Amino acid sequence: MPAKSRFTRLDAFTKTVEDARVRTTSGGIVTLTSLLLILYLVWGEWSDYRRITVHPELIVDKGRGEKMEIHMNISFPRVPCELLTLDVMDVSGEVQTGVMHGVNKVRLRSEGEGGGEIESKALELGADDGGKHLDPEYCGECYGAPAPSNAMKPGCCNTCAEVRDAYAGVSWSFGRGENVEQCEREHYSEHLDAQRREGCRIEGGIRVNKVVGNFHFAPGKSFSNGNMHVHDLENYFAGGEGVEHTFTHYIHHLRFGPQLPDTSSSQQILTSAWSNHHLNPLDGTTQATLEKAYNFMYFVKVVSTAYLPLGWERTGSILDIPHELVELGGGLYALW
Repeated sequence: MPAKSRFTRLDAFTKTVEDARVRTTSGGIVTLTSLLLILYLVWGEWSDYRRITVHPELIVDKGRGEKMEIHMNISFPRVPCELLTLDVMDVSGEVQTGVMHGVNKVRLRSEGEGGGEIESKALELGADDGGKHLDPEYCGECYGAPAPSNAMKPGCCNTCAEVRDAYAGVSWSFGRGENVEQCEREHYSEHLDAQRREGCRIEGGIRVNKVVGNFHFAPGKSFSNGNMHVHDLENYFAGGEGVEHTFTHYIHHLRFGPQLPDTSSSQQILTSAWSNHHLNPLDGTTQATLEKAYNFMYFVKVVSTAYLPLGWERTGSILDIPHELVELGGGLYALW
C-alpha cells in the first residue's frame, strides 16, 4: 500500500473498498437526474445573467431651461397652404404665432389629381414680398389699424401681409382683401381662389420650452382677443365653388426630441417589448371628417429618455469609451 499522506486523517469522506460497493439501477437514475438538474440550473443562471432587464429610474430633470425639438411631417389634403398657420404656446406664457423658421409648407395638388407636390416654401401667409419694387417714398395705408411692428417701413403697410398683420393686431377680420390696394396689387384673392382645391403638407421642426404646452394648425391669421387665442376663419368657412375645407389629415411623422441613431432605433424595434409605436406613437395616423368646424386634438406625454448601448457605462456626463448618447426632452404637449 502506498504511504499515507498527512492529509489522510483529515478525510471526512471515507470510501469503502471496491468489493463492498453495490451498484443499483435506482442509483444510476439518481445520478443521471442529478447531472441533468445541475446542467439545467447552470444554464438557467447563465441565461439570467445574460438576460436584458429594464430598471426604472426616476431623476430630476435639470434642463428645464433648455429647448426641445419637435419634428413633423403632416398632410392636410383639404386645406390650402395660403390658409394654414402654425402656432405654439405653453404654460410659461410664451406664444409663437405664425411660426415661420424651420418649417416649410408644401403645396399639394387636389386629391382628385393625385395629391402630388406643386412647390415648397416657408410657412408664412403672404410670404411673396410685393413691396420691394415700390417707390422708396411710398407709404401704404393700414385702413384704420395701427401699422404692425414688423413692417418694412415703420408706420406703413406696404404689402398685403402687413395689412393683414395690422388687422390681426386689433382683432379685425380681414376677409379676401377687397378694396385693399396692396392685396389687389398682389392679387391676393386670385391666389386664394386658385389654391382652393389644393392641399398642404407641413414639414420641418420647431423648438419649444420643456414645459406643458401645445402647438396647433389652424386656418387664417391668429390674434389675441382679450385672454383668448383666435383665428380669422372667414376665408376657411367661405370655401369656394364646389370646395369644402376640412381638417382631414395624415401624420406621416411626428417626433419629439432628436433623431435616434439607426442602430438604436432598429434594436428598439426588434426588441419584443418595443416597437415604432413606442418611439413615435402618432406616426401613420390618419383622421378624416366631412365637417368644417371639426377639430382633432392629440395629447402626448413626452418622457425624457436617454439611450445608451449595452455594456457602456456613463461616468458623470461622459462615457468611458467613444459613444453616441441620445436624450429626449420631457413635457406634456397637445397637438390640435
